[in-house]
Amino acid sequence: MTFSFSNKSILITGGTGSLGKALTQYIFKNHPDISRLVIFSRDEQKQFQMAQDYPPEKYPQIRFFIGDVRDKDRLVRAMKGIDYVIHAAAMKHVHIAEYNPDECIATNVVGAQNVVHACLETTVQRVVALSTDKACAPINLYGATKLTSDKLFVAANNIRGNNPIRFSVVRYGNVMGSNGSVIPFFIKKKKEGKLPITDPNMTRFNISLTEGVEMVIHALEHAWGGEIFVPKIPSYRITDVATAVGPDCEQVIVGIRPGEKVHEEMITSSDSFYTYDLGKYYTIIPSTHNWKLDEFIKEFNAKIVQPGFSYNSGENTEWETVETLRELIREHVDELI
Repeated sequence: MTFSFSNKSILITGGTGSLGKALTQYIFKNHPDISRLVIFSRDEQKQFQMAQDYPPEKYPQIRFFIGDVRDKDRLVRAMKGIDYVIHAAAMKHVHIAEYNPDECIATNVVGAQNVVHACLETTVQRVVALSTDKACAPINLYGATKLTSDKLFVAANNIRGNNPIRFSVVRYGNVMGSNGSVIPFFIKKKKEGKLPITDPNMTRFNISLTEGVEMVIHALEHAWGGEIFVPKIPSYRITDVATAVGPDCEQVIVGIRPGEKVHEEMITSSDSFYTYDLGKYYTIIPSTHNWKLDEFIKEFNAKIVQPGFSYNSGENTEWETVETLRELIREHVDELI
């Protein structure tokens, strides 16, 4: 199937979130000839606010659809006539998931399963699900639910039958400026003169909203079905972020919260046997796939990584510094506050 956005209908679950709004902006800027863009989410207030930025007289293609991924029937109705689905809806706060496990499972696991089956029951052609570095060797419930979600979307390619639909996953680290991320939190806390540090050794991967959007679009265009795409991105030290935001602030060690890691991982050594370097991205291919590996390697000039290779934020070769972080914060300050 030749890929195109022209006259296509797209649905984004969790479409009022940070990435959903960035995707919406990207799609209208670069593909104004789309047929329809459906923002599917459960928060009516966020939909109301987002609709102010996309008045129907200027953006006649946009639709706002109240619904919850926990409700499969509502998803099926929303996906009627949809060509491409981007699944961004999730409960994502680690400590909240630890205290509300049933809710996290209902959204992140059952919701993912509902999205898969709603896509299979309609005419959806391609699906990209958003993952997280916390899904790699998870130690918290959020990560475990997102790993399960990843498995559901990868395995969906094996139950599609003759349906030409393709499911893939994008996995990346902390999105700079997204709701609940550390930089806007530090910016708000800066006026108190103290910034809470969970662990002075803590590191995280860093990706911008723009890079996250580009990765989703890449997966929509290029996935053969079942891949987990992983970007090559820098890490940062949490103490460097604090220094960049509040150089005169006291850094107070408060301890790791329930379910947190000191370092995050996006590819484990066990994944290395299925991991290929595509240049800008790595991809973890499914152990069972319905396409020919030699053709995949030729198409993308893919090179398998060394056995035992892993991708860890604490052992990364590329790092943000206090200066580069400060520049990024300055560049994105409006969206970070």
